[in-house]
Amino acid sequence: MAKTDTSTEARDYRATLFLPATDFPMKAGLPEAEPKWLARWEKMDLYGRIRERAKGRPLFVLHDGPPYANGEIHMGTGMNKVLKDFVVRSRSMLGYDAPYVPGWDCHGLPIEWKIEEKYRAEGKSKDAVPIEQLRKDCRDFASHWIGVQREQFKRLGCIGQWDKPYTTMDFRAEAVIARELHKFVDNDLLYRGFKPVMWSPIEKTALAEAEVEYHEKTSPTIYVKFPIAKLPTAQVAMARHERTEADIAAAFKGASVAIWTTTPWTIPGNRAIAYSDSMEYGLFEVTVAEEGSLAKVGEKIVLADALADEVARHAKLALKRISGVAPEGMVCAHPLRGKGYDFDVPLLPGEHVTADTGTGFVHTAPGHGEEDFELMLKNFPHYTVEHPEAFEVVAEDGSFTRHAPGFEGRFILSRDGKKDGDANKAVIEALKGTAALLAQGTLRHQYPHSWRSKAPVIFRATPQWFIAMDKPITKDAGDTLRARAMKAIHDTKWYPKSGENRLGGMVKDRPDWVMSRQRAWGVPIAIFVHKQSGKVLNDAAVNERIGTVFAAEGADAWYKPGSAARFLGNEHNPDDYEQVTDILDVWFDSGSTHVFTVENPIEPSWPKKDHADLYLEGSDQHRGWFQSSLLESCGTRGRAPYDAALTHGFVLDREGDKMSKSVGNVILPQTIADKNGADILRLGIAASDFTEDTRMAADIIQANADAYRRLRNTIRFMLANLSGFDEKERIAPAEMPELERFVLAKLAELDVLVREGYEHYDFNRVYNAIFAFCTNELSAFYFDIRKDALYCDSVAAPRRRAARTAIDETFRRVVTWLAPLLCFTMEEAWLLRFPDDGESVHLQTFPATPAGWKNDALIAKWDRIRALRRVVTGALELKRKDKVIGASLEARPVLYVSDAKDAALFDGLDLGEIAITSGAKVSMHEPPGDAFRLPDVPGVAVEFHHAEGDKCARCWMILPEVGSNPAHPDLCNRCSEAVDLFEGAAA
Repeated sequence: MAKTDTSTEARDYRATLFLPATDFPMKAGLPEAEPKWLARWEKMDLYGRIRERAKGRPLFVLHDGPPYANGEIHMGTGMNKVLKDFVVRSRSMLGYDAPYVPGWDCHGLPIEWKIEEKYRAEGKSKDAVPIEQLRKDCRDFASHWIGVQREQFKRLGCIGQWDKPYTTMDFRAEAVIARELHKFVDNDLLYRGFKPVMWSPIEKTALAEAEVEYHEKTSPTIYVKFPIAKLPTAQVAMARHERTEADIAAAFKGASVAIWTTTPWTIPGNRAIAYSDSMEYGLFEVTVAEEGSLAKVGEKIVLADALADEVARHAKLALKRISGVAPEGMVCAHPLRGKGYDFDVPLLPGEHVTADTGTGFVHTAPGHGEEDFELMLKNFPHYTVEHPEAFEVVAEDGSFTRHAPGFEGRFILSRDGKKDGDANKAVIEALKGTAALLAQGTLRHQYPHSWRSKAPVIFRATPQWFIAMDKPITKDAGDTLRARAMKAIHDTKWYPKSGENRLGGMVKDRPDWVMSRQRAWGVPIAIFVHKQSGKVLNDAAVNERIGTVFAAEGADAWYKPGSAARFLGNEHNPDDYEQVTDILDVWFDSGSTHVFTVENPIEPSWPKKDHADLYLEGSDQHRGWFQSSLLESCGTRGRAPYDAALTHGFVLDREGDKMSKSVGNVILPQTIADKNGADILRLGIAASDFTEDTRMAADIIQANADAYRRLRNTIRFMLANLSGFDEKERIAPAEMPELERFVLAKLAELDVLVREGYEHYDFNRVYNAIFAFCTNELSAFYFDIRKDALYCDSVAAPRRRAARTAIDETFRRVVTWLAPLLCFTMEEAWLLRFPDDGESVHLQTFPATPAGWKNDALIAKWDRIRALRRVVTGALELKRKDKVIGASLEARPVLYVSDAKDAALFDGLDLGEIAITSGAKVSMHEPPGDAFRLPDVPGVAVEFHHAEGDKCARCWMILPEVGSNPAHPDLCNRCSEAVDLFEGAAA
C-alpha cells in the first residue's frame, strides 16, 4: 500500500515540467478561419507557386469535365470538384507537375430555356427577338453563373487556375469545336438522315440519349383490335382435320389481330403490325365476357399462344383456341378505317417482338419508333419517299397535324409538359367508337424525360445530322467509330473496373450519334449543303475561313446577314447552297474540350499534353461526357482522350433518396462550408466509398465533425509537444527505444499505403488508414504511454529526445499526407510549426521514408504486446469502475502468460511503462483463479496489486524510492535529477 504523505507544505513543480504548449486551438472555427486561408493563398498566388516549384517534374493532367453554367452548385458538383482537388493536390505532393484548369459548359438548351422564361415573363416571344440578341443574353447568363460557381468551388478549397478557366463559349473554343466537326466531314462520318429520334415537344428539339433521364410515369395501356382484311393462303397449311380453305375463311370471318401499347397517341401513325417467326399464334374465340369487358361473346382474336391467358385476364374474358395461325402475308385494316385511315396494315416479321408482355403482335408506327422505322424500310425501302405523310403525323410541338384525321390540334403533352395532353384520351374514345378497343388500363414504368425541362419525350421521325457509328473510316471495313471506341474502352484504365463494362455495353449497341439540335444557343453545324446534289461542301478554304472568323468573332458570325457569302467566298455561289442553322449537340462541345484545353491549349499558360491522364466524373457520365469525348477523339484521333477514367456515385439523403427541393431534403455544400467548415465536407467525402452512392444528412455531417475533432486533437498534441524542438535534439533511430522504432516502422508501413492509395485514387483507404493510425496507434497508445516521458523526463533525457524526434517525423508525414484532403486544417498546423509568409504545406512533397525504418517483425512484436496490454488495461478499468483505484498509476499488476514467447517479448522492456502503472511484472506461473481474463486473448491473465511506496509530487508515480533523496524528499529519483538540471540551467 502507498504510504501516507505527511508533508505539511507541498511544492508546486509545474514550472519544472514540459507541459504542452501550442497556439493551435482545440476549437477549429473553420467557417471563420477558412476564408482567411483562401485570402492568403490568393495573395501569395499559391497555385502559381506550386506550378513554379513543380517545373521539370513529370506532367500529370486531370482534364476537368465542365459543369453547366446554370445555377448554384449542388452536392453532386461540389463532391466532384472536391475529388478533383484531392487528385490535383495529392499528385503534386507525390512529385508530379499537376496543373488544374477548371472549365464550364456554356451552350445548350438549359440556358436558352432560362432566357425564354425571362422573355415570357416580360411578355416577349422568343421568335420576336433577333437571334443575335438571344445569343448575347445567353452568353451574359452563362458568364454570371460562372462567376457564382467559381467562388463556390473556391470556398470548398479547390485550387486551380480560376483566373483563366476554359469555357465552351470562348471564341477560340467555338472555332476549335467547328474545326473538329469539319474533321467528321473529312472522314465522311457526318451525314443527314431521316429517322425517329428522341424529341422534346416542350423544347422543340431532338435529344440524344445523354440528354434524357428516366423517371416513373403512369401511362395508359390499350389492347386494340385490327380487323383482318386479307387472309393469306398459308392459312390452308395450318388447317386441321382436313378442313377446306372455305372452312378456314369462314373461321376467320370477322376476326381481328390484337395489339397492346402504352402510347395510344401513336395509333394514328400506325402503318404495320410486327410478329415473331419464332412464336406460335392461334385464333381464339371469346366464350365468356365478364361484366365490364369490352369484348363480345363470339368475337375472334388472333394472339400469341403464350400470351393468350394474360390478354384474357386483362380483357375480363375467357378464350377458346380454334386453330393455329401463320401471320405471314396477313393484312389488316386500321382500327379507324372509314375515318381517314383507309390504308392496309400489313403484318411483318420483326426480331424485336417478344413474349414478355402484350399480345405477341407489336403495333408499328414508323414515324415514332426506331425499330418500327427500320422494319418498314427493310420491307419497303422507298417508304419514306412514297409515304411522307406517315412521318408528318405529329408536329414539333407535340400536336397532331392534318395527317392525323380527327385529331388535328390535339396535344400529346400539356403545354408545360407536366402531364399528358388530350391526345391519348381522344384516340381511346375514337377506338371505343369503332368497337376496336379490347381493353384498357394503366402502367407505372420508367420513361425517358428531358433532363433539362423534366418533361417526357417522344420518338419522332425528323431530318437530323448524325455521326455514323458503323461506316468504315478508312479502307479497312472494320475500322469504324464503334470498333475504335470499343478498343479504346478496353485500353483505358477504369476506376472502378466496372466502368469498362458499363461504357462498353452502352457503346456496343448505341445508335448513330444525333448531332443536330433545333435551337439557337450553341456552336452551329457550320457546314453548307449543295441544294441540287445534297452533298456537304468540304472545301478546306471555306472551313479555314469559318475557323478563323469564329476564333475572332465567335460563332455568332454564322448568324449575321451575309455570312453565307462571306464564308463561301468567291469560289461558290451562296444561292447554290443551304447554310445549316441547327446547332451542335452540346455533348460534342464538351467532348471536344480536350483538343483546345489539353492537346493544343488556346491559353498559353495551360499545360500541353497529347492526352489527359485522367477524367473524373459521376457515374452518369458513362452515357455523357466520358462517351462523347471518347467518340469525338476516336473519330478524329483513333484513341480515347484519356488514359484513365474515375467515376463516383451520387449524393443521396439519409434514406438513400435523391435530393430534391420539392421534398426538402437538399443539403448544399456551401451551406456545410458556412456552418461547419469545408474541411468537414472534405473529410466526409474522403471517408466515404465515393465510387458508390454516398449519403449526406445532418447526423452524418455531425459524425464527420466528431471524427475531425479527434484528428485535430492528434495534430494538436504533436504541435504542443514539439514546442521548441531543435534539430540538436534529434536522435538517430538506432539510439531510440524500441517503442519509437515501432512508431517509425508504422510510419514506413503507412507511407507505402498512402502513396499507393493516392496513386490509385483510393482516398477512402488513405483517409481511413491515417485516421486509424492517429486514433489507435498514436492517441490511444503511443502518446498515452509517452506523456510521462514528454512531461517529466529531463530536457536531455534520451527517451524524451527520442519521443520528440519520433513525433517530429510523425507530424511531418501525417500533416502532409492529410493536406490534399483537409487542405485548410493542415495548412494551419504546418504554418504554426514552420511559420513563413512565402511557404505552405501545399508546396511540400510527401517526405521520403528511410528504408531502415521498415521493420515488419517489430510491428508484429508490438501488435502482440498491445494485445497483452489490453488484458492489463481491462483489469485496471474494472478496478477503476469499482473505485478501488482512481488512476492506473496506483496499480502494480502482474501479467501471467502461458507462452514463453509472450514472456520473452518484454525482455528489455518495462511493462509498467507500457501499461502506465507504477510498476508491473510478467510471470509464467499459474494465475489465480480470480485473475482477470479476456476471451479473445487466451492463455493470458492479470492479477491486480496496489502500487507500493509514496506518490511522487511531480510525476505522480507511486514508488518505494520516493523520499530516498534528502534534497527532494517528495520526488522519485528520475524527477529529482530533472529538477536539479532545471534549477541548474535556471541559475
